[in-house]
Amino acid sequence: MQAHASPMIGGIVREFLWHWQKQPVTVSYEILGEGKPILLLPAFSSVSTRGEMRRLAEQLAEGFQVVAVDWVGFGQSSRPAFRYTPAIYHAFLKDFVRGVFGEPVVVVAAGHAAGYVMQLAQKSNSPWAWIVLVAPTWRGPLPTAMGEHRWFYNFLRFLIRLPLIGQFLYLLNTTPAFLRWMYGRHVFADPAHMTPALLTEKWRTTQRRGGRFASAAFVTGALDPVKDRRQFFDYFQPPLSAPVMLVIGEQTPIKSLEEMEIVAHFSGIGLQILRLPGSLGLHEEYAEPLAAGILPFLQKYWS
Repeated sequence: MQAHASPMIGGIVREFLWHWQKQPVTVSYEILGEGKPILLLPAFSSVSTRGEMRRLAEQLAEGFQVVAVDWVGFGQSSRPAFRYTPAIYHAFLKDFVRGVFGEPVVVVAAGHAAGYVMQLAQKSNSPWAWIVLVAPTWRGPLPTAMGEHRWFYNFLRFLIRLPLIGQFLYLLNTTPAFLRWMYGRHVFADPAHMTPALLTEKWRTTQRRGGRFASAAFVTGALDPVKDRRQFFDYFQPPLSAPVMLVIGEQTPIKSLEEMEIVAHFSGIGLQILRLPGSLGLHEEYAEPLAAGILPFLQKYWS
C-alpha cells in the first residue's frame, strides 16, 4: 500500500507491514524504473537510509526495476524500542524478499548487509539470482576499534536505552561535527564530497524519534551477522546458489580492507572482484563508477 513517507530515490514509496514477536512494524521501501528486479540494501550505520542508494538507483533504473529499502529501526521505517539483534534482520530480510518479489532477485548489499545476504545464500531455496557485495563488513565500529569487550558494550546499550541519559549520549554522538568526523575517517574518501547539505541530511536522519536504539546496537556490535571472522569467511565457500561480485574500495580502513582481501583471495566460489575508489561508503560516494562496473555483469547474466 502507498506510504506517507517522502521519496528518497525519486521513485514510488510503499510500506511493507511486518511483525516481530507480535509487534507491528512498518518498513518503508521505494521502487524506481522497470524491468528485472534489483534490491538495494543500504549499509547499517547511525545515518542508514535507502537515500544513500539514490545515485546508484538512478543509474540502474535505466534498465531495471530498482527496489531500495530502509532497514527496521532506520531511515523512514518504524524505530521501535526493540532489543535489536541479528535475528530481527535475518527474519525481516527473508520475509521482505519473499513478500515483495515473485522471482529470484539481484541484490546489491553494502556494509553489514552483506552478512545477512550471504546467510540467505546458503539456503537451497535462496532468493538471490546474483549478489553484489559493496565494501562488506561484519563487525561493528566499536568492536573493530577497541576489540571484544562485551560487558562494556552491553553496559553502553543499557545506558542508551535510559530515557534521559541515553538520549543525551545519543545526541553527543550524532552532532554535525561528529558526523563529519565519522564520514571523513571511515565512510568517504574525498573530504570535498562531505558537503554541508549532505551532513545536514544525515543529521536530520538521526533525529527521528527512536533512532538511538538500532543505532546503538549497530555501533556496539549487537547487529554483527556473525560472531567471528571465521564464520564470515565460511559464507564464501561452496556451495552457493548464486554468483557473487565483491566490490572493494581502494581507501578502505586497514582492518576492514584486510578482511575483504582475505575473502577476495581465499574464497572457494570464484568471486568476481571489482576495485574502485572509495571507502566504506563507496556505494554513495562513487555510485556512477559502481554502476558502470556492475552493469556489464548484470546484462550478461540476464542475456
